[in-house]
Amino acid sequence: MDKTGRETAEMDLAAHLRAGAAIYNAGEYHAAHDAWEELWLEMDDGPDRDLLQGLIQFTAAVYHADQRNWAGTTGLATSAHRYLADLGAARHGVALESIRDYLVVLGRDPEVIERRRPIRIVLDGEPVIVDELPFESVAIAARVLAAEYDYNEDQIERAIEYATADLAAEKVTSPFVTLLIDFVRGERGIVRQRLSEHIGRRNHKESDVEGLFETDSDN
Repeated sequence: MDKTGRETAEMDLAAHLRAGAAIYNAGEYHAAHDAWEELWLEMDDGPDRDLLQGLIQFTAAVYHADQRNWAGTTGLATSAHRYLADLGAARHGVALESIRDYLVVLGRDPEVIERRRPIRIVLDGEPVIVDELPFESVAIAARVLAAEYDYNEDQIERAIEYATADLAAEKVTSPFVTLLIDFVRGERGIVRQRLSEHIGRRNHKESDVEGLFETDSDN
């Protein structure tokens, strides 16, 4: 892989890491792994693949603890710790010491989740939150949560398409960016209707523009 290819891959990994961390930190323990799984499946063996595998199993362990599946929790906590054990204090900005420490606690006492909330994933020194995600990560998170909640995925894809176009055109505000952030934040009921309305208006506007350049083949 050339330098450009490596830089693109690293940017893609960074976007997925942030998306999954924000989803997990918002309490979506089951959905978080879907932000990382596709990349993990495509990677060759190595530390980055171990990082994603460890994070996937870490979030799975927390999910099983949240569901009171104690046996599943302890097995996944042990396995996740093994994948993350040799990756140092942090990798790609993800703080790993706190995750490993929590995995040890979770493996010994999975019922700790009943006494206090699981730790949050910290990246570049701060817990990752939805409101601070770059748009690329918002788009990844929106796709993940649409699949998780059996939401209209075509609608989400169209919203991402329009939001991307608005950002490329340097529009000061875009309802699609705002609504996608709200969707990832958890405000999915009202977002469904508002996205439908905005997409309908944008489709109508585009149809009107296209009509200006159509010619009547019979003339």
